[in-house]
Amino acid sequence: MDFSYKFPAVKGKQAGKQYFITMIPLRLIDRLFGNDEEYVPPEYRAQRRLNESRIPAMRDYVLNNRDSYVFSALAASIDGEFMFSPEKEDHDIGILEVSMDARFMIIDGQHRKAAIHEALVEDASLGEETISVVMYADEGLAHSQQMFTDLNKHAVKTSNSIAELYDSRDSLAVITRRVINSIDFLNQYTDKERDILGKFSSNFFTLNAFYKANKKIISRYKATDEEIEKFLAEYWSTVADHIVPWQELSNKAITKVDLREHYIVTQAIVIQGLGFLGNKFALQFSLEDMKEKLQGLENVDWSRTANCWKKRVIRDNGKIINSTEAARCICDVLTEVIGI
Repeated sequence: MDFSYKFPAVKGKQAGKQYFITMIPLRLIDRLFGNDEEYVPPEYRAQRRLNESRIPAMRDYVLNNRDSYVFSALAASIDGEFMFSPEKEDHDIGILEVSMDARFMIIDGQHRKAAIHEALVEDASLGEETISVVMYADEGLAHSQQMFTDLNKHAVKTSNSIAELYDSRDSLAVITRRVINSIDFLNQYTDKERDILGKFSSNFFTLNAFYKANKKIISRYKATDEEIEKFLAEYWSTVADHIVPWQELSNKAITKVDLREHYIVTQAIVIQGLGFLGNKFALQFSLEDMKEKLQGLENVDWSRTANCWKKRVIRDNGKIINSTEAARCICDVLTEVIGI
């Protein structure tokens, strides 16, 4: 090789084949990894087409979190001549030398690469930072397509609940988990990992359900984070105190099975309806008036057979209706019962 790129690299082995891990400055990503579509016709590309709509959010994530952003490694293939020269002391650490005539093509991470490009346009100082790249020898289109499939088909998107449990940047996520943790009944029966609960789950609610309801509550509510947290804590605490079936469960007057089978008040759509109700209080009432009015929740008939829920929340076949309209219907019933 007369002219070549030289990368400090670590050599590894998977499935009997060598691969190499190296660190590349962000400013060189575009230079090394051009647009793959320049080389591969659409019908023969090794991966999905770039989804442009994803790029702005990923770019802003980097720019808004300069001291804490995290990007996982890119995966790329080397189509051309290369050689690895190990250090004397460690045969797995050395220099990866790649001919300048070779082509690098992204196998996995095209959206990360595009986001890096957009972020560099806004902040050139990012160019000195690095990203890890895992490089494989190119073995043809079919092999690249299979690698892309293997790298992605077993990936599992995290649940919204666990994302909100761990997210420290989203102030509403932080507030929601603090509020739920502060209310014994809700903390005891809220699943903080799953978005969908099985019929035999020991929990009734998900963290994501309360997060979405809280979004409804604070819509158009102009307040500081501290004020929002105080309001939400007061609202959900008062709600929990005056929903009779919840209190009956706490007092062991009914069982979990009874609560789940005979009442609608464990359904996620009810939490969303309470979200719409909470917004009315946030915008129109003082905390004292809210606490007084919410005592009227004790007069709500939460049983599945109650006429007020038929065809609004429960279909003729007994199935729950999960829609925004159903949540608004719940809110309408509640506002009528409590007298606002």
